[in-house]
Amino acid sequence: MTKKYWLILIAFILTQLSPVAVMIVLQLNGFSGTEAELQGMSVFIGFTLGFIVISLIALKTKPDKNFIQGQADVGQTVLWSIAGIFMAFAAQYVAALIEMTLLGIEPGSENTEMIVDMATAVPYMVIVVAIFVPIMEELVFRMVIFGSLFKRFGFWIAAVLSGLIFAIVHWDFEHILVYLAMGIVFAFLYVKTKRIIVPIIAHVGINSFVMLIQVVFGERLQDLIEQMEEFEQAAQAFIGGFFL
Repeated sequence: MTKKYWLILIAFILTQLSPVAVMIVLQLNGFSGTEAELQGMSVFIGFTLGFIVISLIALKTKPDKNFIQGQADVGQTVLWSIAGIFMAFAAQYVAALIEMTLLGIEPGSENTEMIVDMATAVPYMVIVVAIFVPIMEELVFRMVIFGSLFKRFGFWIAAVLSGLIFAIVHWDFEHILVYLAMGIVFAFLYVKTKRIIVPIIAHVGINSFVMLIQVVFGERLQDLIEQMEEFEQAAQAFIGGFFL
């Protein structure tokens, strides 16, 4: 692993820890918002700074020799980027289905719910979750960790190991299979195209969709669901009246 790769890893670890330090600084400076606003603001500041640092290091890092020859052209890059979004969604769905049917794990993620709460309290945190975080994670887990393991162990061992680390970092151990499945898909996209931008776009696509549904349209969807439930109850009561 090169020196620049180690710098990226160190910067990523510090980024994960940064919200705690930022939170203390905000509190010392008289931050008066709610707990969700304090957490959201801390994550926004810490992860934005981390994104800038990691991106600058990555831009100055020479591409790995294993991912130079045979790179996908522009058309293939666009095609695999779009296909990658659907592949990641499919992998996520299959993994969630296995969790429910074989392991008895209920759908829904506490990690996602916590992020949605913070993004609702601090709307511009959506940018961090939808764009900054996926870019950082692909640079760390695919370009650095997977790329380094791939040279020594080949695709499957590298994909599974980097995918497990990717899953563990999210601190959502109940749904570790979902994160692992997505990590393997992103690793495949990287190897297939030899362009880190492809898994980045796929990852950004998934996170952006989740944020769009959960944060932007979350309340509207909840209202619609409640209206449909009320309509269903009214319809049942109306139909039931004919049989009294």
